[in-house]
Amino acid sequence: MSFLDRFTAKGLIVLAAATSAAILGGAFIFQALGYAPCKMCLWQRWPHAIAVVLGGAALATQRRLLSWLGALNMTVSAGLGIFHSGVERKWWDGPASCSGGGVGDLSVEDLLAQINQAPLVRCDEIPWRMSDMIPLEFLDLTMANFNAIISLGLIVLWVCAARKTG
Repeated sequence: MSFLDRFTAKGLIVLAAATSAAILGGAFIFQALGYAPCKMCLWQRWPHAIAVVLGGAALATQRRLLSWLGALNMTVSAGLGIFHSGVERKWWDGPASCSGGGVGDLSVEDLLAQINQAPLVRCDEIPWRMSDMIPLEFLDLTMANFNAIISLGLIVLWVCAARKTG
């Protein structure tokens, strides 16, 4: 009997959704501490927000499909985390623009004011890594790395929940 076999489908869903909620909370805490998120960091928050909603819906309805959607959703999250990790490590190129939005109907003055007020956050720079706190090389993990690793674990939780849900 594995560790996850001890949980009911409901327990697995609660654990998965609560973990996503904790990741979101952690992201907002880092942001409050002055670590402004890049565009890819913001992208990585969406699957976790969706997971919280899916968790609530899955608990309310006991539908197996919602657990499978949770697993698919976390696959997207893991993919985003892996992609962002590669961009940070300069293994591949990321998006050409990692901050700002469309120009729309802004005047030149309004656009310049918006640019000057917005923090410039690059997706290919690492603002924080675990090895800054604990000086061990194998702990050279970034927030994107943690998102990828935790999201891979959450896929397992959602799949186990889906297999147990009736």
